[in-house]
Amino acid sequence: MIPASQVVRFRNALPFWASLGLVPLAILGAVQGGLFILLVPLTAWGLFILLDALTGLNLENPDLETPEEGLFWYRLITIIWFPVQFALQFGLIWYVTRAAHLNSLEKIGLFFGVGVIGGTIGINYSHELMHQKNRLERWLADLLLATVLYSHFRSEHLRVHHLYVGTPRDPVTARYNEGFHRYYPRVLWQCLTSAWKAEKALLARKNLPVTARANPFWRYAILQLAMLALAFAIGGWAGLGLFLVQAGTAIWQLELVNYIEHYGLTRKHLGDGKYEHVLPRHSWNAAQRASNWLLINLQRHSDHHYKPDRRFPLLQTYGEDEAPNLPYGYPMMTIMAMIPPLWRRRMNPRVRDWRRRYYPEITDWQPYNKAELPLPRGA
Repeated sequence: MIPASQVVRFRNALPFWASLGLVPLAILGAVQGGLFILLVPLTAWGLFILLDALTGLNLENPDLETPEEGLFWYRLITIIWFPVQFALQFGLIWYVTRAAHLNSLEKIGLFFGVGVIGGTIGINYSHELMHQKNRLERWLADLLLATVLYSHFRSEHLRVHHLYVGTPRDPVTARYNEGFHRYYPRVLWQCLTSAWKAEKALLARKNLPVTARANPFWRYAILQLAMLALAFAIGGWAGLGLFLVQAGTAIWQLELVNYIEHYGLTRKHLGDGKYEHVLPRHSWNAAQRASNWLLINLQRHSDHHYKPDRRFPLLQTYGEDEAPNLPYGYPMMTIMAMIPPLWRRRMNPRVRDWRRRYYPEITDWQPYNKAELPLPRGA
């Protein structure tokens, strides 16, 4: 008999399993074709925007003293996700490349939806897993990132973004007034190069060459090549093309989220290449209940940067006195980010208000706006 405490814990964790609901929608789209291929993006954006409006904000904070065993049902969804996503991606490649009832446009549209799953859920879960000390969880993070051809995100995120967020050295921190369509190509290249330089520098400190087996880029390359080879083996050139469609979509989804998480926010420059410590005020926070279920509390981003090793069920939310809050959840904000004039109209006044609230002593923000502050020593 299952202990009553476990039943309660499972019931509390169940909303965070919402991501599994996207899987049958993708399968239904493949079987039915037509407008059914739109079910995944319409759910990930439209339905959760509606649910956010209906369920409101969750301003409650979990007990930080919750023991690790009390988080089992929360952790399990992230642990099982790799086999779920892997089976969905390659199962659909096998099915779709042999499906006569789907035309080329339907197949591409369907794998756009698969990419939405990979970016919204897969990369997000890999983000949770890569922050853990458990070897299995870190490997699952690598495997998930390989399925969307963005393995270097682990190096960039852990060795660059978390260290230098809110400074010119962090490519992911969107500059004030920088539209997403300018941000996106910039960040694609700069994240790759900054990840490589960070791993190279780490190896150098250990007196190892960049070609050493300890360089994780070897692992990244092998895993990604294996995914590409499997897609080709299952579906030929068509299968490889569909795999690339979903990978590209997932990467776009990730960088959309990266764009909104720190837009216009900067850490105070203390002089001599030094910056203040990362605080909750250096990330945009969002307390929308439903989208936090789907995104396993990713929107409690202020606390994640403040305490990066804190598991997602324990992440705290903050009021405006401690962290800036977005007007809507990520599904709505990512749509707005795709329309730069709308984004600036909504977000630029919030950035200016953030500056007045937290840094009234700074009167010249031009160096911060243009990212012209001195880089940290050794950059």
